[in-house]
Amino acid sequence: MEASEGSGKLEGACLCGAVQIEMTLPSKFCGHCHCSNCRRAHGAAFVTWVGFDKSQFRVAAGEKHLAHYHTDTDATRSFCNVCGSTLLYQSPRWPDDVHVVRANIQGEIDNAPAAHFYVDHQADWWEIADSLPQFGGKTGVEPK
Repeated sequence: MEASEGSGKLEGACLCGAVQIEMTLPSKFCGHCHCSNCRRAHGAAFVTWVGFDKSQFRVAAGEKHLAHYHTDTDATRSFCNVCGSTLLYQSPRWPDDVHVVRANIQGEIDNAPAAHFYVDHQADWWEIADSLPQFGGKTGVEPK
């Protein structure tokens, strides 16, 4: 379902559909993360996240299927306990945000990916070939 012009609502789900989520636009950002935790959690070269204020996000169905993993960085990654799809990321660094995996949001959103983060940790088998800004350093968000 695409974002409705009037409501600004987005829908999303895990692979099996057991967990359904809803977001309200506008989003805060959309970007590609190359940190080793994201790469390993998703089995991919990078993960594209969309950030929303907590007040703009809700689990619409299947909350009992949402499992949580607390990382060594004190972040929480939430995933479906039926199909294993990673859906959400929350961190004390951004306490008012919920980051949602872009691939699990249906249709168009209001922000295209705008940057690459944690590029110092990117997979050695992947080359960033676009012209988006790149950030890295200790915080992952320092200009390169």
